[in-house]
Amino acid sequence: MVLPVRREQHSMAKYICLDCGWIYDESKGFPERGIPPGTTWNELPDDFRCGECEVVKRDTDMWQKIDF
Repeated sequence: MVLPVRREQHSMAKYICLDCGWIYDESKGFPERGIPPGTTWNELPDDFRCGECEVVKRDTDMWQKIDF
């Protein structure tokens, strides 16, 4: 699944996988899996998986938003 590149400006967030520490950065997306930069956490499909350990997004207890 390839999501369109977002053009609007808003604050980008980061989410950390609590199992392995991998970070999903909305501003960078995950191009290796067809997720373009600017794709927000809420726009990711529920079956999105961690880039390192394969934890699924719908396992909400395994992800935490990183506040700056």
